[in-house]
Amino acid sequence: MIWACVEQGGRVFMGVLQEDGLAIYDREPFNGGKPSGEVIALEGAKWLPPCRPTKMIALWNNFHAAAAKNSWAIPAEPLYFLKSPNSYSAHQQPIPRPKAYDGRIVYEGELGLVIGAVCDGVSEEAAAGAIFGFTCINDVTALDLLSSDPSFPQWTRAKGFDGFGIFGPVIATGLDAASLKIQTFVNGRERQNYPVSDMIFSPAQIVSRISRDMTLYPGDVIACGTSLGVLPMRDGTVIDVVIEGIGKLTNTFVENKAGQAAIS
Repeated sequence: MIWACVEQGGRVFMGVLQEDGLAIYDREPFNGGKPSGEVIALEGAKWLPPCRPTKMIALWNNFHAAAAKNSWAIPAEPLYFLKSPNSYSAHQQPIPRPKAYDGRIVYEGELGLVIGAVCDGVSEEAAAGAIFGFTCINDVTALDLLSSDPSFPQWTRAKGFDGFGIFGPVIATGLDAASLKIQTFVNGRERQNYPVSDMIFSPAQIVSRISRDMTLYPGDVIACGTSLGVLPMRDGTVIDVVIEGIGKLTNTFVENKAGQAAIS
């Protein structure tokens, strides 16, 4: 199943992608959704985030290669933060520069997990079964804010600006996560290429461990962390996050409101 959500003619539709368009459901499958029998064409549609998470959780330092390169210790448990709902953004939407920040802004191509069942202290086996599917994520970061105040690393602010939590364009089900690789292209040039198999904590371990801390609900999204190749963006930089079997998430970084309007 390839699940998507779009806006067409002022209406929001969600459903399964097929050759002739989007087969509409009345709600998400993990919320009891059923097909309506209607199919709409996607021509002229605006992509929306493919689900509506109650929270987006994002990991840091979850890949062996990045840990080795940066001399980071291997964590004993997942290290994570939350991205605010206002940060959620979709395929083909601009990445805006925050009004109050003029420092470096970086992309981070990542694999996203979409939760399909309530998880409260679940085992790894149950966690694996609770993953509905996978999506592409660009975990955008205002890099200089992380260490701008030595008394308080500003993870929430640096990661939570409007448009900094991009995911989509679809959710793909039935994939073997261990066989996937994440590629990030900057203006068409490959800058990241790393395998999911290099994760310190696997998808099932991530879901199980986090579910001991907080309840996960259907539609929640977990960004699994990034690896080597993260770089700052400039005005007009086009970022493609590509995961075979899921698709390509494309967004353009813009420096001002005029640029945002032009790209929208």
